[in-house]
Amino acid sequence: MLQKALVEEQEELIRQQVRSLSEEQRQKFYHLLEPRMKDPDTYATLNYIFIAGLHHFYLGHWVLGLINIGIFWAGVILLYQGAVLIGAGLIVGITIYELYELVRSQTLVKHYNNQIMSKLYHEVVGTPIHKVLESKP
Repeated sequence: MLQKALVEEQEELIRQQVRSLSEEQRQKFYHLLEPRMKDPDTYATLNYIFIAGLHHFYLGHWVLGLINIGIFWAGVILLYQGAVLIGAGLIVGITIYELYELVRSQTLVKHYNNQIMSKLYHEVVGTPIHKVLESKP
């Protein structure tokens, strides 16, 4: 499970490393980063739509999004087929999971953005960020 403090610490360490880049490298980094960053508020808004699981697609988690949709619609179909307890259980279960994701949306998106920044840092500098962070005293 992601811890908010750890994700924020990683974000700050990455930002410190990016600030230490040359002006040209920094410009390239931010130019590449801009279109790839995800907004926590957009993720949270998409999470409000429990039926679709659109927030998973927003972060590129296609399989998780499809599973989410499948579970929800399986619950709906079971409700109409007469298996009310099982159908309601699936819908309630997926709703609880979605509420949990909604509460943690800021941390989840920050973690996603940290991963993107780490990959871009490696592209721009040629050294993985974890190697740079490990060599720091």
